[in-house]
Amino acid sequence: MGLMSKILGESGNSRKTEDYVELNADDFDASGAEAERQVRIARISDKQDVVEIKDAVYDGDIVIADITRHSTQDRTMEHISDELKQVASEVGGDIVQKDDDQLIITPAGVGIARERLGR
Repeated sequence: MGLMSKILGESGNSRKTEDYVELNADDFDASGAEAERQVRIARISDKQDVVEIKDAVYDGDIVIADITRHSTQDRTMEHISDELKQVASEVGGDIVQKDDDQLIITPAGVGIARERLGR
Protein backbone atom coordinates (compact mmCIF):
# COMPACT_ATOMS: atom_id res chain seq x y z
CA MET A 1 0.00 0.00 0.00
CA GLY A 2 1.49 3.34 -1.05
CA LEU A 3 1.63 6.49 1.04
CA MET A 4 -1.22 8.17 -0.79
CA SER A 5 -3.35 5.02 -0.45
CA LYS A 6 -2.79 5.16 3.30
CA ILE A 7 -3.77 8.83 3.40
CA LEU A 8 -6.64 8.74 0.93
CA GLY A 9 -7.81 5.22 1.59
CA GLU A 10 -8.43 2.58 -1.01
CA SER A 11 -12.19 2.92 -1.13
CA GLY A 12 -12.02 5.39 -4.01
CA ASN A 13 -13.58 8.22 -2.04
CA SER A 14 -13.71 11.75 -3.45
CA ARG A 15 -10.42 12.99 -1.96
CA LYS A 16 -7.59 13.78 -4.36
CA THR A 17 -3.94 14.58 -3.78
CA GLU A 18 -4.66 18.15 -4.90
CA ASP A 19 -6.91 18.51 -1.82
CA TYR A 20 -3.84 18.39 0.46
CA VAL A 21 -1.26 21.07 1.10
CA GLU A 22 2.30 20.23 2.10
CA LEU A 23 3.29 22.11 5.23
CA ASN A 24 6.75 23.54 5.68
CA ALA A 25 8.00 23.72 9.28
CA ASP A 26 9.67 27.07 8.49
CA ASP A 27 6.21 28.60 7.99
CA PHE A 28 5.38 28.25 11.69
CA ASP A 29 6.63 30.37 14.57
CA ALA A 30 8.05 27.99 17.17
CA SER A 31 9.22 30.78 19.46
CA GLY A 32 5.84 31.16 21.18
CA ALA A 33 5.08 30.19 24.75
CA GLU A 34 6.87 27.07 25.96
CA ALA A 35 4.58 24.06 25.65
CA GLU A 36 3.93 21.99 28.76
CA ARG A 37 4.17 18.80 26.67
CA GLN A 38 5.72 18.04 23.34
CA VAL A 39 5.13 15.32 20.79
CA ARG A 40 8.54 13.77 20.14
CA ILE A 41 9.40 11.64 17.12
CA ALA A 42 11.90 8.80 17.55
CA ARG A 43 13.39 5.94 15.59
CA ILE A 44 14.18 2.69 17.35
CA SER A 45 17.17 1.06 15.72
CA ASP A 46 18.49 -0.77 18.77
CA LYS A 47 17.99 -1.00 22.54
CA GLN A 48 20.09 2.13 23.20
CA ASP A 49 17.43 4.30 21.51
CA VAL A 50 14.98 3.33 24.26
CA VAL A 51 16.84 5.41 26.87
CA GLU A 52 15.96 8.75 25.22
CA ILE A 53 12.36 7.64 24.71
CA LYS A 54 12.02 6.68 28.37
CA ASP A 55 13.51 10.02 29.45
CA ALA A 56 11.06 11.92 27.23
CA VAL A 57 8.05 10.05 28.63
CA TYR A 58 9.26 10.53 32.22
CA ASP A 59 9.56 14.27 31.37
CA GLY A 60 5.89 14.30 30.30
CA ASP A 61 6.28 14.18 26.52
CA ILE A 62 4.38 12.04 24.03
CA VAL A 63 6.62 9.88 21.84
CA ILE A 64 5.83 8.42 18.43
CA ALA A 65 8.52 5.85 17.68
CA ASP A 66 9.27 4.39 14.27
CA ILE A 67 9.89 0.65 14.62
CA THR A 68 10.14 -0.28 10.94
CA ARG A 69 13.68 -1.60 11.43
CA HIS A 70 12.28 -4.44 13.56
CA SER A 71 9.66 -7.05 12.89
CA THR A 72 6.99 -7.30 15.54
CA GLN A 73 8.09 -10.91 16.15
CA ASP A 74 11.72 -9.91 16.75
CA ARG A 75 13.00 -10.81 20.26
CA THR A 76 14.73 -7.42 20.53
CA MET A 77 11.44 -5.71 19.73
CA GLU A 78 9.72 -7.77 22.42
CA HIS A 79 12.24 -6.57 25.01
CA ILE A 80 11.93 -2.97 23.81
CA SER A 81 8.12 -3.15 23.94
CA ASP A 82 8.22 -4.64 27.44
CA GLU A 83 10.53 -1.84 28.64
CA LEU A 84 8.30 0.85 27.16
CA LYS A 85 5.15 -0.79 28.56
CA GLN A 86 6.77 -0.68 31.99
CA VAL A 87 7.57 3.03 31.57
CA ALA A 88 4.00 3.82 30.50
CA SER A 89 2.71 1.88 33.50
CA GLU A 90 5.10 3.60 35.93
CA VAL A 91 4.06 7.09 34.84
CA GLY A 92 0.36 6.24 34.53
CA GLY A 93 0.45 6.75 30.78
CA ASP A 94 -0.51 4.64 27.81
CA ILE A 95 1.17 2.73 24.98
CA VAL A 96 -0.15 1.30 21.73
CA GLN A 97 1.35 -0.15 18.58
CA LYS A 98 -0.01 1.43 15.41
CA ASP A 99 0.13 -1.02 12.53
CA ASP A 100 3.56 -2.64 12.20
CA ASP A 101 5.57 0.54 12.05
CA GLN A 102 4.94 2.76 15.10
CA LEU A 103 4.69 2.74 18.86
CA ILE A 104 2.94 5.63 20.60
CA ILE A 105 3.85 6.17 24.25
CA THR A 106 2.18 8.80 26.43
CA PRO A 107 2.71 10.16 29.94
CA ALA A 108 0.12 10.46 32.72
CA GLY A 109 -3.07 12.21 31.76
CA VAL A 110 -2.89 11.31 28.06
CA GLY A 111 -4.77 8.25 26.84
CA ILE A 112 -4.72 6.75 23.38
CA ALA A 113 -8.08 5.97 21.76
CA ARG A 114 -8.11 2.53 20.18
CA GLU A 115 -10.68 3.51 17.53
CA ARG A 116 -9.72 5.38 14.39
CA LEU A 117 -11.48 8.57 13.45
CA GLY A 118 -13.65 8.47 10.36
CA ARG A 119 -14.18 5.23 8.54
